[in-house]
Amino acid sequence: MATFSRTWWGQRFIAALETFTDSARLGRGRSYAVNGKIKQYDIENSQIKAKVRGSVNPYFGVYKEPLYTTTIDIEPISEKNWSKAIAYLGSKASWVSKLLLNEIPDNIEEVFSDLGLHLLPRDRDDIHTSCSCPDWSNPCKHIAGVCYAIASELDSDPFLLFELRGISRSRLRQELAKTPLGEAVASALDTEEITIDAAQSYYTEPIEVALDKPCSLKDFWQPEKRLPSVTEASDRASIPAIAIKKGGDFPPFWELDTSFLTLMEELYSRVKTKNKF
Repeated sequence: MATFSRTWWGQRFIAALETFTDSARLGRGRSYAVNGKIKQYDIENSQIKAKVRGSVNPYFGVYKEPLYTTTIDIEPISEKNWSKAIAYLGSKASWVSKLLLNEIPDNIEEVFSDLGLHLLPRDRDDIHTSCSCPDWSNPCKHIAGVCYAIASELDSDPFLLFELRGISRSRLRQELAKTPLGEAVASALDTEEITIDAAQSYYTEPIEVALDKPCSLKDFWQPEKRLPSVTEASDRASIPAIAIKKGGDFPPFWELDTSFLTLMEELYSRVKTKNKF
């Protein structure tokens, strides 16, 4: 089976179609999208108009390849709800910055669900379809093929989904740029571009640079701030024989039952007194 969408938003668009279309027509619709049966389609506002080539069927008296007109209307989000959504999107810097940089946040649906809305179509109420073919079913295989083609295009152009829901990408950017956070992000993006000068060579050419007067050997080896002539003596360790005592009475290398520390204390005592008790 061909994969028409690799992004979550494209797959959700297909999932909405599959909720109200039988599997047989979906299969034929996929073959229409793959085999180039969709001659052209135009998207304007929330409507998709397509020209789809039909099949030759002598049994029904169709000896010449027909060309059907398919129309898909996506239910738009009202102006009032778009104002709420844009105000909510403009309250988070992460959402504003990604949208102004032509990126779709992964959690974009959370914005709309919090407002009781949904950006992606979910069921039959969000998609209205018609086709000039003689098939009694709606949606037919021609409509299904166009939907699969649109889902594939959504992968490369996710902002097409905003247009299908009633707002153009240019207006979306303008409205987001009016919010306090959007204005700050937009001003940073509108900074003056750095001009790029053409290089004469792929390799860096050496440039002669004048060196400063070399310093004397005395200045080189002696720093500006001299080290103190007298260093303070460090305090005596508060715990004698700390290196030995770290291992405890029975360090890993000690195999006897007697305490290692006890034995070492006796040894050091003998050394200190020259074995005189």
